[in-house]
Amino acid sequence: MTTAESRAVPPERRWTILFADHAPGMGGAEYSLLWLMEALVAAGHDIHLATPAGPLADRATQIGVTWHRFAFPPLRRSADFWLTLRRQGNALDVLARSIHADFLHSNTVRTAFYGAVASSGAMRWIWHMRDFWLSESKPRWPWMDAMLKRWLCRRAAAVVANSRAVAAHLPCGAKTAVVYNGLPENWLATLPDGEKFRRAHAIPAGVPVIGTVGRLRPWKGQKRFLQAAARVAASLPTARFLIVGGAPLQADDDYVAALHALAEEPSLIDKVIFTGQLEDVRPALAAMDLFVHVGDPEPFGLVNIEAMAAGLPLMAFAHGALPEIVMDGETGLLLPPGDLDGVAAALVALWNDPARRRTMGLAGQQRVARHFTVGRTFQALSSRVYAEIAGSR
Repeated sequence: MTTAESRAVPPERRWTILFADHAPGMGGAEYSLLWLMEALVAAGHDIHLATPAGPLADRATQIGVTWHRFAFPPLRRSADFWLTLRRQGNALDVLARSIHADFLHSNTVRTAFYGAVASSGAMRWIWHMRDFWLSESKPRWPWMDAMLKRWLCRRAAAVVANSRAVAAHLPCGAKTAVVYNGLPENWLATLPDGEKFRRAHAIPAGVPVIGTVGRLRPWKGQKRFLQAAARVAASLPTARFLIVGGAPLQADDDYVAALHALAEEPSLIDKVIFTGQLEDVRPALAAMDLFVHVGDPEPFGLVNIEAMAAGLPLMAFAHGALPEIVMDGETGLLLPPGDLDGVAAALVALWNDPARRRTMGLAGQQRVARHFTVGRTFQALSSRVYAEIAGSR
């Protein structure tokens, strides 16, 4: 965040905010939260975080956030669902009151349920929804998902959706503000040289490098990526295909094994590189020429703006939040969902048109700078969420 942005909040509007996040690892939601908290601390707000011990807590304390060790037990299929929810929700309310928090801000679906209970008193609770559903994938009983969302909406003082696509799944009406995730200013400034990464992975100089980034989960689309890669390899036999990501939050050994088996098919053997989970994806992005996202509909997908910020044209399916991020024909290409032949043809055509690749990459960087920065996220939350709630008391 710039100095001007950090001065944008006058002293009388400095707040004490308690954030809640349950995740044991660092996903896109956690990186977005970390960068937001850093901007809020820089602006002089008193920022607290309730979360279990782990990398998010460690990183938060390094940027001046006060950490409170707090357990958010899983609720799904819990034998003591209501007891656990009420006990920990009340404990969260006590914590928020003890630090005189102006707001309690839940960053994940699980912590939203605890936040809803904590808001039973006068606590102003903000529900930050970063997913389409309250479950990890489309629920078996959509009516229950809708019923629980209505309950959460009633409890929340405000609801933040990270895209219009997510907002469309919420029955919260005027309470909902769409606030996009953003990257910090130094993200681009510290983008490394990709040649070192290429050498480390024995990628020959000058060959096309096409990649995707995401947790190794079926809906992230790595299987589709490899199927498209096999088509690309028929036209670009020297190409290498990077799959960046592991399973930091939840393992799926069968899916991972299936991906490795697919990579051993004759058309792809010795052409696919699995990097595993990376602490920093920037070296891998710097090594790529083209970026692909062919997963299920994304509520946002932080990796998409990271790829654009790295100057990569983005090939993606035209669903979820991707049409809000990618300008079709300008910063990348949006293809009909499931059209792997179209994805492959677009990748080959773009590789053969270096000038267009560079133009798209530059346009993507400019779009991120205009629309997807932490400074913009900070300003939107400060003016459209926190200030409005504070003024409604």
